[in-house]
Amino acid sequence: MLAKRIIPCLDIKNGRTVKGVNFVDLRDAGDPVELAEIYSAEGADELVFLDISATEERRKTLVNMVRSVAEKINIPFTVGGGISSVEDVEILLNNGADKVSINSSAVKNPQLINDLAQKFGSQCVVVAIDAKQIDGQWIVHLVGGKVPTELNLFDWAVEVAERGAGEILFTSMDNDGTKNGFANEALAKLSQLVNIPIIASGGAGNIQHFVDSFQEGKADAALAASVFHFKEIEIKALKQELRNNGIEVRL
Repeated sequence: MLAKRIIPCLDIKNGRTVKGVNFVDLRDAGDPVELAEIYSAEGADELVFLDISATEERRKTLVNMVRSVAEKINIPFTVGGGISSVEDVEILLNNGADKVSINSSAVKNPQLINDLAQKFGSQCVVVAIDAKQIDGQWIVHLVGGKVPTELNLFDWAVEVAERGAGEILFTSMDNDGTKNGFANEALAKLSQLVNIPIIASGGAGNIQHFVDSFQEGKADAALAASVFHFKEIEIKALKQELRNNGIEVRL
């Protein structure tokens, strides 16, 4: 059985780590390079670094910061934000990223998923999907959750897997920042539909929520931000508790 992964997420805006609720009301959470180094030392399995205003501001991800983070850590590192071409990905991988996360650009140009998987390998390609429930349907949103699409979460997940994505990072916008737990029902359905790893995101508030995301949500990894940034949950204690619940993790 593959070990489940714990992934701190660094949302970057103007060079700082920020955290909000339901994608708004952002507050400062520290220096991304320092936080990355701390999480690597504390036993995080991977890191995700999202330049959350890059797509909105039509700006490329902060390559210098990617390089600085990569120099300080020895765990896999995924970078997202403003990535819209094979060239963008090449630059990030050359500067220390291990994987890239694409979201808005994948919806606008689904062929990008195929192109990236073909050139760099599926293991490099994470498709992030932000969705929220509207009239009982999970609807995909773009540009940091600001723009609703016509796409249904589950249909889109199946398509990205078929196109060669190596992982799906699913964020429930309804749960994001609420600390009420992950969207486990949707997670479980996603895991049934596709045969690539699903990363749960949005809603972590306590250790039990992580346990539930793996046991009920069948997630392969769980991602969180504020509970780690503001020291509400220590990664070592979290992993020990997961193991106590029979969930395989790397200690």
